[in-house]
Amino acid sequence: MNPDLLRNYLARHRLGRRDVLKLASAAGAAGLVGAAPAAAEAAPGTGRPDDTLAAGGGRLDDTPFDYADPANLADWAPSRYGPEDQRGTLNEITPAKTAAALGLLRAHREVTTYNLGELMWNGFPAFSTDPRRTYEQRLTIWGYPPPPGFAEEGGILVALEPLAANKVSVHEERFEAEVSPKHSKPLAATYQIGSQLDNLNHIGAADLFYNGLRGPDIARGHGTIRLGAEHMGPVVTRGVLLDVLGVKLARDRAEDLAEPAGNGRPLLRENYRITVDDIRDAMEFGGIARLEPGDVVLFRTGWNQLLARRDPADIARWEGARGLPGIYLREARWLARSRPAIIGSDTWALEVLGNPVNDDGTAFPVHQELLMRNGIRIGESYVLDRLAADRVHEFVFIVTPQYAEGATAGNTPPAALGQPRRR
Repeated sequence: MNPDLLRNYLARHRLGRRDVLKLASAAGAAGLVGAAPAAAEAAPGTGRPDDTLAAGGGRLDDTPFDYADPANLADWAPSRYGPEDQRGTLNEITPAKTAAALGLLRAHREVTTYNLGELMWNGFPAFSTDPRRTYEQRLTIWGYPPPPGFAEEGGILVALEPLAANKVSVHEERFEAEVSPKHSKPLAATYQIGSQLDNLNHIGAADLFYNGLRGPDIARGHGTIRLGAEHMGPVVTRGVLLDVLGVKLARDRAEDLAEPAGNGRPLLRENYRITVDDIRDAMEFGGIARLEPGDVVLFRTGWNQLLARRDPADIARWEGARGLPGIYLREARWLARSRPAIIGSDTWALEVLGNPVNDDGTAFPVHQELLMRNGIRIGESYVLDRLAADRVHEFVFIVTPQYAEGATAGNTPPAALGQPRRR
């Protein structure tokens, strides 16, 4: 950090002596104080960087760099971070740098979370390419008659009848790509894939959705006009890891485990129901005294390991499993009492599948219970192994879902800020 900038910051914020010492200590630990930028040279006789000099010693003029000349390769490769680096200046974001940044938030003062993304909408403009970059979202409906004009707006009706005895109805989005002469095959995609955060407009019961909203009232060709992803906003809150797999391994409960994944990693057996007792055991295992409103509660089962190697046998096992480990309605309701913001897991469903409890004629009742009835969003396919390995059971959870109008999910990867425990 430039000493002049530091003095300016201190003058504007009028910090006390203790705050100054803390800031100086943090900046020193991060290597921010007392060093000139490594890329700059000192101008003779000034002691200040010369802003006309580039990192390789060349002048900062407008002459195009000649990448075609092999003799110039040494000016930019290998990078300062090594020949194998793929992160560039993200390497500058060290743990000390992150700690120093978090130190900018002063205690006992409210913190605002700002959304820095553009709202995505159909026809959003983009740089021209072939095939043309487009954003054209379409809503699919399963389980009730769509509103008038739905098909003309691009909406897709999958089926009129709800699914199973509990009349599950479904909204999902699809995406279209303009077909060009060079690329004849149209594309379809959805946010409902990979690490995802299910939104409140995703699952309902016939034409009923969260808060009593009716499907025909909110469904449009591009998505829904209520409950869309644009209302989720950035999430930064307390996260809790419930390492059910870790408990089973620690207690040598082999009967609760499946055959290991192809990489040898353990996982809970197919159709294992995570009970309330399992939840309590996992809380004790992780030193979690209680669950609080607004928490993100995440279950580790190990099932993401079937995707770790991209091995066809593991993927086939994932896709063709007889069931999935997870919670059922009792556990969902037990958790809902604490009013968590999100309940998620490392499986693609959160709830148990293929268990005898699923023989009750219902389909995805936990989704209905959490999303529709309690307004609790569901996280799926989250990767939790490093948290478990470092025994981080309580952390800062961060996710910024797609800021996409009317979308039924967001599949931007979440993050966790935690402090590993020493063994």
